[in-house]
Amino acid sequence: MTSNLHVSRRTVVKGSVLAAALASVPAAAQASQATPSGVALVRNRLTLPSGIATGDVTSDSAVLWSRASGAGRMTAVLRAVDDGGEVLRGRGAFERVLRGPRATQASDFTAKIHAGNLPSNTRFALEISFEDDGGAASETVRGSFRTAPDAGTVNGKGRTGATGNGGDIPASSGQSFVWTGDTAGQGWGINEEIGGMRGYRAMHQTRPDFFIHSGDTIYADGPIAESVVEKDGQVWRNLVTPEVSKVAETLTEFRGRHRYNSMDVNMRALFADVPVIAQWDDHETHNNWYPGQILDDSRYTVRDVNTLAARGRQAWQENMPIADSSAIWRPGTFDDAGQYQPARIYRKISRGPQLDIFCLDMRTYKSPNTDGKEPYATAILGQEQVDWLVSEVSKSKATWKVIANDLPLGVVVPDGPVNEESVSNRDDGAPLGRELELAGVLSAFKRNGVKNTVWLTADVHYCAAHHYSPERAAFTDFDPFWEFVAGPIAAGSFGPNSMDGTFGPEVVFSKTGRFAGESPRDGENQFFGHVQLGEDNSFTVSLRNANGATVFSKVLTPER
Repeated sequence: MTSNLHVSRRTVVKGSVLAAALASVPAAAQASQATPSGVALVRNRLTLPSGIATGDVTSDSAVLWSRASGAGRMTAVLRAVDDGGEVLRGRGAFERVLRGPRATQASDFTAKIHAGNLPSNTRFALEISFEDDGGAASETVRGSFRTAPDAGTVNGKGRTGATGNGGDIPASSGQSFVWTGDTAGQGWGINEEIGGMRGYRAMHQTRPDFFIHSGDTIYADGPIAESVVEKDGQVWRNLVTPEVSKVAETLTEFRGRHRYNSMDVNMRALFADVPVIAQWDDHETHNNWYPGQILDDSRYTVRDVNTLAARGRQAWQENMPIADSSAIWRPGTFDDAGQYQPARIYRKISRGPQLDIFCLDMRTYKSPNTDGKEPYATAILGQEQVDWLVSEVSKSKATWKVIANDLPLGVVVPDGPVNEESVSNRDDGAPLGRELELAGVLSAFKRNGVKNTVWLTADVHYCAAHHYSPERAAFTDFDPFWEFVAGPIAAGSFGPNSMDGTFGPEVVFSKTGRFAGESPRDGENQFFGHVQLGEDNSFTVSLRNANGATVFSKVLTPER
């Protein structure tokens, strides 16, 4: 079976564009199979048109992901290598062949392997391929990743100076990672004439240990046209496919959005070489959606957002290298009635003694968008997730507790003239509505003696550094903390938004687009965040544009 990806006539005619966009798909290789009569049958072998990815990498495990062009069984080969890519021999040697699940039409030919019992602080060369039902091997796509240090190491160095895997692998000087959000939004898709989604290349060039995608991994509600005239008269030219030419309603259309983004050579290169920690937000389904909503959007024939969200969630889980809590061999599970049951999005990823990552899901359990001034708590996380967050952060032994919040905390994000999309409610007074849920979390952190939390987010399409402190706040039962905002990485630029004073935010820095919806063309107002952990346990945050230039930097030192 072949890929369901269809490229528009314009893209087919522009052979150079197609060649660049589909760089991971080589010219169709052929496999021969002899029949009983001795006649050789020639067939095309499977390819991996969306590349490969790793995700949720800890000190001893990793999720390995790919998509085949048809049905086949996934195979992965892991080899321990040094920082130069040479295979290690002797004490540090490690090689494993993992046979994974069959990629079938039911999963859009995606497959995952949950690789466990891996040595810590080890760089791996990774090879992923598929074997079709006739036994023929697919192309092989190569990548790499490094496992995190284990609990007995500091920055990869053992307490006696050896590395976490026995001493044969050079220790890193401290972990680094990047984060951002918002990919292919506002109609700005893959423009090969400017080098595609260059922000992904800029992130890759920092050589991070992992990447947090803070949500809006696709824009299911934003059609992409072949060309867009920019404000200054320049013409932006998109690669297009049928699936991105309209809003996504069917499962096929949602899947097509993810396939489209993976056509970008920069994104594929990053995902092959840098482990991903993925979150979702609203545009994986529809702008500002909440459970139970009935859309008032004439572009849709399906207006029940729960139906759309279920399809969007399935496509997202299939295409993100997220660890599955209920079934390690499949992206989610199917219940007895054959209905898809996705794995939980909120989760903790341990990255050694310096760092724990707590990924939130601020969409699945969200209350309806109102003015946010209810005198009782309404949900942004839901009670189960609140309890999990307080418990897990409170018992974390890591120096730094990074909370990846896909919606910002004090930024006002309107949903129309009255209603609110995010946590805040445009009222600087005491907490109300969703703010009460956040107040409870912050109070519990203070009560439990939690130190060194940093909140990282995207969503609002500009970058900023916010410091929250009770001395400026209407609500005072919490300890000061930082929130850093970064994005978009390949979408329209906006901002700045106003701030709600309930939790005392100070805008220490912000940089926005020149005007609302500015294209990503020059990269100046596309942003990602970079964090470097120091051997002294410092936490250096820099906000950078898509050209790699740093626009703001802040060094945080841990509180004891």
